This record gives sequence, C-alpha cells and structure tokens, in this order.
Amino acid sequence: MNGDEKKHISRREFMTRLGMSVGLAGLMPYEAVAKTIGAPLKGLHVAPAAMPLQPSAVGEGGMTYRTTPNTDDRVSLMGFGMMRLPRDGKNINQEKTNELVDYAIEHGINYFDTAPAYGDSEVATGIALKRHPRDKFFIATKMSNQHGDHSLEAGKAMFERSLQRLQVDYVDYYLLHSIGQSGMKDFNPRFIDNGLLDYLLEEREKGRIRNLGFSYHGNVEVFDWLVDHDADYNWDFCQIELNYVDWRHASMGGGWKKDADAEYLYNKLWKLNIPSVIMEPLLGGKLGDLPKEMKEQLRAVHPDDSDARWALRWIGSLPGVLTILSGMNRMDHLKENIETCSPLVPCTAEEKDLLASIADQMSGFPTVPCTACNYCMPCPYGVDIPGNFAFYNHAVNNHELPLPAVTDTEYAKRKKAFAKAYRKAFPKKALSSSCINCEQCLPKCPQQIRIPNQMTRLVELL
Repeated sequence: MNGDEKKHISRREFMTRLGMSVGLAGLMPYEAVAKTIGAPLKGLHVAPAAMPLQPSAVGEGGMTYRTTPNTDDRVSLMGFGMMRLPRDGKNINQEKTNELVDYAIEHGINYFDTAPAYGDSEVATGIALKRHPRDKFFIATKMSNQHGDHSLEAGKAMFERSLQRLQVDYVDYYLLHSIGQSGMKDFNPRFIDNGLLDYLLEEREKGRIRNLGFSYHGNVEVFDWLVDHDADYNWDFCQIELNYVDWRHASMGGGWKKDADAEYLYNKLWKLNIPSVIMEPLLGGKLGDLPKEMKEQLRAVHPDDSDARWALRWIGSLPGVLTILSGMNRMDHLKENIETCSPLVPCTAEEKDLLASIADQMSGFPTVPCTACNYCMPCPYGVDIPGNFAFYNHAVNNHELPLPAVTDTEYAKRKKAFAKAYRKAFPKKALSSSCINCEQCLPKCPQQIRIPNQMTRLVELL
C-alpha cells in the first residue's frame, strides 16, 4: 500500500476520529447520525455501509478536540485568531498578548492562526508561543502574496521569513491565502504559473509544512477547481467563512462576491473528508450583538447565553469543522469562548430552527459587511473606515436608524440623534465626509466592499 492510498484511507476514517460531542453509541445508519447532529445530507456522497461517528475527545480541562485525518493532530475546537491582537496605538502590546496566549494554552487552546498580511502579528505570535513547549501548540500561517511580487523567489522568501518571525523550524498549518477574490486569472499567476504551489508541496514532503490548505474568499470557480483537484494536491484542510447566516445567505449585505453559500462549501469539503477551519464565526461581530428583538428570541430559550455563544455552538455542531477561529484581544471574550467549547454542547434541532429563522430575518438588514480586519487602514485622508461602518451597523441593528421606507413618526428625531452621536464619536477628519473617493482602499478589502460608495451613502444620510 503506497503513501497516497494510506492517506485516502485515513481520510475515509476522518469522521470516525472527528465526530461530535454527543453521546452516539455503537453503529448508526448515516442518515440517523446526520439527523442527530444536524449534518446536511443534500449533495453528499454517502457510503453504502454505515458511517459511524464517535464523540469528540474532551481534554482534561474540558476543551473539545478533533483529530485531523492526515497527521492525527488533536486540535482544539476553539482556535485563536491572531489578527486583532491588543495594541498600544500602532504597536501590538506584547505583554497583554502573552497573557492571552498563556491563558489560552492553560485552558486547552492549541491552534494559533496568523499571517504575514497581519502586520507584526507573526512576530508577536512567535514571541508569545516560544515561551511554551513546541508540542503544546499548532501554528497556522499563510502565503500572503495577494499583492506585489508573484515570483517563486518572492514566495520562497515569504515562507522562510514566516519561519524566522515565528521562531519555528516548521509550520503545522500553511495556507494559500485569500484564494478566489479575482478568479483563476488571479490564482494562476500567484501559485501555478510560477511553480509556487509545487514548491509548497515539496516543503510538505520535507515536513517543514505539516498540513497544507487554502483560505477561500469569494469566487467559487477557484474553490471548485482546488477541491476538484484534491487527488493532485491532497488538501489537508480548508479555511472558509461559515456561520448560521452565511449558511444560506452568504450574499447578504453586498460584501465580497460570494458565489456560493457556506452550506455548499462545507458540504463539498465534507464529501471528501477535508476538515473545515472556520473564519468569521460571528460575521464580523454582527452575530455577537444581534438586534434587540432577535436577542429576546434567544434569551427566551437560554436566558444567560450570549449571542456569540449561540453562534459558536451552532458551528461546533457541524462534524466536519476542525476548529473555529476567533480574534480574541480581550480576556473576557477569551474566557467565554473557552467555556463554550469546554465541552461543546451541540445545538438541538429546535435551536437550529430558531437560528435559521433569525438568519432569514437578518438577511433583510442593510448593514455593511465590514469585519473590522483593518486591511484598508490607514486611510491616507484619515477616515476611520471600519469605525464608521461599525457605528452605522450598530445603529441599524438597534433601530436607532430606521430605513426611510419605514413608517415612523420618530424618524426625523432619530436621524438627528444619530447624526449628533456620530459626529461626537469621531474626530472631524475621521468622518465619512473626509473620503475623497481615492479608491486606495478598494484592492485591500478582502470583503470587496465598495468603500467610497458606502461612505457617500453615509454622507447623504447625514
């Protein structure tokens, strides 16, 4: 039996090793298992024999773990996204970062995700993790060659630089970063024509990359091509945006070009037993702070559970999910997320129905799909782009700013109050009115938001 045959057999065993945090005993028909855990059936390949699922492993401190099919890594269901680390002005606060990382590792988190595109995140991540034994954590970083030099030499240099910054000899999870924004015409020169993907495959063979995957953003043509060529590349994992709104409403809000709902992406990966690493579990924070009437619907079921806890439980209920990335720069958020996954309590069928209903309700809200990643910053004219969008989204979600089409005798009064609060919240230079439509932000936005257009709408509103 050759190595590839062994690898594909281990993939077929993936769900046995991965499973769910539910009490599934013995062998059950696949349809019965899927009904129990809420796994989608539509469009999936179902083996003739029953596909048994075993409960996820639960660590000593209660954290839920899932096992990768190709390297047998025991990965924490909650992963630490290192993009939005605590800062003092422009600089990352290393002391606070160390505190967060220490607490995370002490309480079971072992997956840490960073990238060269996140500024000095790789350096700070390396410093924080170097203080712990190497077998206590998995590092994920990326080939962030979206802009600039697409040569093989530049790609090799970026990979070597990541190793140096992270102070490691190998990377546990390495990703082709931000695939799909501009279709195959962007992907081919970045990874195929220059031989860079071949180089990364060689590095995986050498062991300097233990798991190789890609993070998908937008154009489903590229996603389909990569997954359809899995026999050539043997993807170890794939990172996708998934949450209970994107599951069926991925185009909500007019952000990046999302040709497919998360349901489609997840199902296609599940079919090949490629583990899903999840980004944007809270849809840029929107699912962590729902509109009032939606909060009330959730509180009626679990009075003490936060909106974020609901969102994370829903994602964790999908058996093909390896880890859920959350950008945690506050200790209270870190503690709550750890508690949610220690151990994970899967959503019931009734709870899933409730969240599906809320997703349907949210699909009509005209919020801007900004995730506050800050890639667009700094604006050369001083506009606080993510701050403007966050302020506006909060007002819409809380009905402080009803749509003009809404019949409301208080509309003019509310609009005036919004304008007053808005101008008070930002320095004059940071307001939307300072935008001159230079469009320097457009190629930097992974959500493909038409930022100047949205700024113009804010100005018109005011």
